[in-house]
Amino acid sequence: MTSSRSHTVTRHQIFQTSLITALAQGVYEDEMTLAELLGHGSFGIGTFNGLDGEMVILGGTCYRLRGDGSVSVPDLGERTPYAVVTNFVPTLRQDVDGGLSRQEFSEIIDALVPSSNYMYALRLTGRFAWASARTVVKQERPYRPLIEATGGEEVVRHEDFEGTVAGFRTPLYEQGISVAGCHAHVIDEDRSWGGHLVDFELTRGVAELCLGTDFRLRLPLTEEFEEADLSEDMSEELRQAEHH
Repeated sequence: MTSSRSHTVTRHQIFQTSLITALAQGVYEDEMTLAELLGHGSFGIGTFNGLDGEMVILGGTCYRLRGDGSVSVPDLGERTPYAVVTNFVPTLRQDVDGGLSRQEFSEIIDALVPSSNYMYALRLTGRFAWASARTVVKQERPYRPLIEATGGEEVVRHEDFEGTVAGFRTPLYEQGISVAGCHAHVIDEDRSWGGHLVDFELTRGVAELCLGTDFRLRLPLTEEFEEADLSEDMSEELRQAEHH
């Protein structure tokens, strides 16, 4: 029996370059330019070649969030070894308030989505009592695995600000391809602070979800990618790198 829901959902594509497993193993360079990436979506997250900062894309503008606390708009000729983007078209919306932690907010989102078998782009805009984040620091060759490269990152807390959380909620069956679960970055409204989201306390905000039915994956044509052992189970290393 076909659900009536299938007649109301419009197909929507999410684009990704490279694999999170490749990034975990130290494949930190690719030929994908930011200009080409933005041709696939005006909303997203990722990183830059050499892990030179966290990436947030909002409204077609790409921001680089560095470990020194700076936020800048990089040249479109710069390259990315891993990123996920889409053209954000919200299909679900929820007003949220009441001093929510990230875990409490996640439970609201879990109850909101019609199925955990789809991908969702997530945008949360609002006022935060505080948020904590960390940022990757540019690496030099020979590249270390991600868990080593991110092991010494400082978690920085930012107080009382308006900002945006951008991320993707990905089904568990995509483990190894994408970050299974929720992978999110945060940036303040002044574009003066941000990073890989660790936790927050949300005062009030609006959560929007863009349901993705189609997934397009682009693989690098590099020697490092060709030689990486992508059959290795990196789930524990990824969990530690994402959530330490």
